[in-house]
Amino acid sequence: MASTLTKISNILKSGLSSVQANQKICSRSIQSSVGIKEDLSSFDPVQVKLLDEMCIAVDTNDNVIGPRTKKECHLMENINKGLLHRAFSVFLFNKKGELLLQQRSDAKITFPGYFTNTCCSHPLYIDSELEEIKALGVKRAAQRRLNIELGIDPDSIAAHEFLYMTRIIYTAPSDEKWGEREIDYVLCVKKDVEIDPNPNEVKECMYLSRENLKPFLDGVQKKGYKITPWFKLIAESLLPKYWDNLDNLKPLRDHKTIHALK
Repeated sequence: MASTLTKISNILKSGLSSVQANQKICSRSIQSSVGIKEDLSSFDPVQVKLLDEMCIAVDTNDNVIGPRTKKECHLMENINKGLLHRAFSVFLFNKKGELLLQQRSDAKITFPGYFTNTCCSHPLYIDSELEEIKALGVKRAAQRRLNIELGIDPDSIAAHEFLYMTRIIYTAPSDEKWGEREIDYVLCVKKDVEIDPNPNEVKECMYLSRENLKPFLDGVQKKGYKITPWFKLIAESLLPKYWDNLDNLKPLRDHKTIHALK
């Protein structure tokens, strides 16, 4: 602790704010582990290649720190040192009010085979997905990933049709080596779309009514399947309100709070 305080004190003398100082210490700590080689030979090569994507590292107030690889962001050794990145979770409802769920592919490195909401991923550290006005960057990332995972044409859901509801922050290990620590933007959209799931990303998908969601999730868990921690947290806290007001969601938007869910 004394060593860390000394480092922060020295950095503050250079003119950085206390927030910037803490970010710098965190960055150095993470960078010291970047050179460690992981044995990825047992994983799907397509998913391994995606580990090189540049995610957006943020602090606990969602201020951008800089780029970090997807691999860095999902290693528990870095998560345990405080590494946090920006993410999003899409909840796509059809005109009947049914929610599109997916089961993640067994090829996924984190949470393989888990049931989850429509789409969960990360904006990239590129200009178009860094844009924060009206959460446009995150919405563009959602268009991109919906296309990759579910074959949904990006033109079929315009960026402005995604309702950015709120943000959550959570930490969840997938196993001893991999996990998530995210500030997650919750996006809702109600629209009928054509889907063509990518088997490398999605094992299966299904639409469920509000009445059938809990029995379905209880049933798959009894059979030994698992639910992603972020979906479980959102389903238990925020989703009921959203489903109650599916045709009038705008008044429920909260862009000031980052909900700490555990």
